[in-house]
Amino acid sequence: MKNFLTLIIACFLFTFANGQSVEAEKQKVQSSSAPAFIVDENNNVIETTKPVMAFGMESHDFGEVPEGEKYSHEFTFTNNGKEPLIISNVKASCGCTTPEWPKEPIMPGETSAITAVYNSKGRPGPFNKSITITSNAYTPTKRLFIKGKVTSPFEMEEGPAKTKSIVNE
Repeated sequence: MKNFLTLIIACFLFTFANGQSVEAEKQKVQSSSAPAFIVDENNNVIETTKPVMAFGMESHDFGEVPEGEKYSHEFTFTNNGKEPLIISNVKASCGCTTPEWPKEPIMPGETSAITAVYNSKGRPGPFNKSITITSNAYTPTKRLFIKGKVTSPFEMEEGPAKTKSIVNE
């Protein structure tokens, strides 16, 4: 009788523990497929399970920088969606800017970054460049911006250099 009672208790505990793990798995699946909510450009609340790229800042101003150096800025973002984010391409608006981005999927809740490197060599004057991101996100195309002014090493605080006139000689 004692063994029979022990067997009944063991079966009950096994069933209870197994039921708990099944419930936990169900909750994981339900919460991972639950939709994310975003606000679109018209302030409408949209429900989606797709990845959502949420950037801290979408533009960066380098200010005035001396010519000849490379300047970089890291744009950090979080995948606020419910599916892995896959960035398929990142393209700069010109050859003077080189983007770097994660090639592996960014899981929901993870943070990553896209780096824009601007080469100022031979480019004095103001610049305003864009970086276009293509991904599987709810908004599949996203643009980031960098700007600034490259100062030439020949620029002087007093203004341009004056040449001697041959008339007064």
